[in-house]
Amino acid sequence: MRNRELLIASAGTILGLSYVATRAYERLPAGTLLPVHWGVTGEPDRMADASLALALPVLLCVLFSGLLFAVPKLEPLQPGLDRSVSLLRTTWASLLGLMALIELCVAAPAFGLSLPTGLPIVGVGLLLVAIGNALPKSRPGFFIGIRTPWALIDEDNWIATHRLGSRTMMAAGGMIVLGTLLPLPPTTRALLFWLAIATVVVPPVLYSYLHWRRAQVSS
Repeated sequence: MRNRELLIASAGTILGLSYVATRAYERLPAGTLLPVHWGVTGEPDRMADASLALALPVLLCVLFSGLLFAVPKLEPLQPGLDRSVSLLRTTWASLLGLMALIELCVAAPAFGLSLPTGLPIVGVGLLLVAIGNALPKSRPGFFIGIRTPWALIDEDNWIATHRLGSRTMMAAGGMIVLGTLLPLPPTTRALLFWLAIATVVVPPVLYSYLHWRRAQVSS
């Protein structure tokens, strides 16, 4: 999808979610509380008035779309960004999908639907899988990708780091999805979630540093 198409998709998503939020709010009794945050076990752990809970996914769609639309205008490393459009667009489209899923989960009680409470966390896992799959299709830039200092100054380091990061991010996303869907104890789910986050962050950063150190020694 091109950026113009993603702007249209963003506008359509924002309008669609606004319609769902309005209809849901009209159906709910005054003072109804709905979830606005889910813990790592997949259970809602923070509630808010229905008006705020239903509006948040819409507002986040506006925020994410605005930020991602602005990235090409702000990125000083334009050659890298030109070769990273796939990652930018995948991130944009995936965030729209996640916000739509969250809106559906929040609004479900107003329409008599009973959805699994962990669906938003499943959505986060799928987001990581989608972004991880697109990571190798990127080049050095200040706004997207795994921006370690060693990768930013060396394109070979960036490419190698993102190849590894792609695998670890998709694996972490799969861990989050399975950990949420499988009938596991809450403590095991929480442990698996934080292990997944560590898998996203630690191996690529460490590998990027070691790749730089090897290059320093060999030179």
